[in-house]
Parts: sequence; structure tokens; C-alpha cells
Amino acid sequence: MKTNLKITGGVYLVIDPSMDRDLLLSRLGKALKAGVNAVQLWGNWPPGADKRSCISAIANLCRAYGVPLLIDNDWELLIGLPDLDGVHFDQIPSNLNDIKKIVGRPFATGITCSGDLEVVRWAAANGMDYISFCAMFPSPSAGSCDIVTPSTVKEAREVTTLPLFVSGGMTPENILSLRLLTPFDGVAVISGVMSHADPYGKVKLYQDALNTMIQ
Repeated sequence: MKTNLKITGGVYLVIDPSMDRDLLLSRLGKALKAGVNAVQLWGNWPPGADKRSCISAIANLCRAYGVPLLIDNDWELLIGLPDLDGVHFDQIPSNLNDIKKIVGRPFATGITCSGDLEVVRWAAANGMDYISFCAMFPSPSAGSCDIVTPSTVKEAREVTTLPLFVSGGMTPENILSLRLLTPFDGVAVISGVMSHADPYGKVKLYQDALNTMIQ
């Protein structure tokens, strides 16, 4: 299936390459079947990891569903691995134009914003495909992120029309409460899906929360 590089919202799944490979692929396959919109491979590689083999196996699953696969920060991997569809930056890169020239092909780009609206303005001015806010709530996987207030996300919507994702401790329940305070387009999750025995069902719960009409 042709991969859609356009990331506009929905469930953005972040996966941890340190997870047991068979378990990771099994749960990822179920999540993709439920309708995940994008997948990011977190840079938490175990020592001696065969990155090429791991990325290839994950990409094969993502491609079967037409879902883009992004790498966390390590944009150099895009050069020799056409299976990768994009890169997510944790901070503003100093040489984005050079990166695009070196990679030499179209690829999706996104960036984390930890409450700094200057990052939002930079993303809008430099053609990022989406912005992710980390962290809305405390979370073990978002431990290095500052807590972002809903008002910051709301201000970001006034600055840009880029898709906005919220992350960090997100559950189907707090998606609903957060949507009362600020608009956003999607949710980025790790353990909320991948730590559960039923990833398909968990993705559906997140989708339901995102699609529920707010009165």
C-alpha cells in the first residue's frame, strides 16, 4: 500500500525498540489494524541493536497499512533506509535545509514543543508537518518534558494551522477533559497502547475519545 506522508491528526503511536522484538511487532500489528495514523520509532535503542533489521521489520508492517514511519532525531538513518518516511525532532535542528539536501527525497517532519511558542512559530515558518506538545500530564516516558498548560496549546492554535498533537500521560479519559480546554488534532501515545495486551482495543478507545462530539 502506498504510504501517506501527510500527518494530520488521530493516533500517533510511538514505539520503543528496546521492547522484545516479537512482542513489539505483534502489538504494533494490532494497533495498525485499529487505524493508527503515524508511527514513530523512539531512539531508545538497546546496546548492539541491529537498527537496519529492526526498522525494516517495522516498516514492512507500517507499509502494509499505508502508515508513515518516522525516526526520532536520528535523521541520518533516512539516507540509507528508504523504508523510513520521516524524522521527528525533539528540538529545533540547526541545519534543516542541509538535512533536506543530504537526504535528497521528500520526508515528513515534526517537532516537539515543551511550551515554547517560539518553537511553534519556527515550525510554521520552516514547513514542519506537525507539532507535538510534551507533556500534558506526568508520564514515565515523558520524564524529560516540562508540563505544558492547555492554554499554551490554545495559543499555538492561534499562531498556526499545523496539526497539533498532545502527548505525555494521555488517556482516553483525559483526552475528553482536555478537549474542553483547548483544540488539538491528535494524541501521541507509547505505553497507553503498547503496554496493553489489547492494542487494537486501546487504539479504538483513543479514537473514540478524539471523535466524541464536545457539547
